[in-house]
Amino acid sequence: MKLSAREQYGLRAMIELGRRHGQGPVSLGDVAQAQSISLGYLEQILPLLKEANLVESTRGARGGYELSRAPRQITVGDVVRALEEGYIMSLKCIPHERNEESCGRQGICAARGVWRKMHDGIVEVLDSTTLEDLIEPVGAGRLQRPA
Repeated sequence: MKLSAREQYGLRAMIELGRRHGQGPVSLGDVAQAQSISLGYLEQILPLLKEANLVESTRGARGGYELSRAPRQITVGDVVRALEEGYIMSLKCIPHERNEESCGRQGICAARGVWRKMHDGIVEVLDSTTLEDLIEPVGAGRLQRPA
């Protein structure tokens, strides 16, 4: 699975907003600088996150963006879905995900089971990982580096 730049940068922006949760609105310029992301790209991404009710915006001199709820209440799956039209990943042999036509090989495809397991595993990891898990230092949260 390859994550799009939009997904990667969007998640980095959300992590940055999570780090600053409770401190008020954060300017996109500050997020861009802290995460080394193009301001222009963030200007395209944040409206999608706002539309998904993951962030709120405030206009004005002290305006910016902030999470709409606590980092522990927003999953990586929420962010990916917001940035990819509601879908985690598209596989033609799992058409229910995007209401697409299937590849037409469901009855004879020996690999379909492994694609389903892969899809389900990815969805499980993304939906069970919160922004808070990613904000906490390695070793302090649930996500720890392998020994």
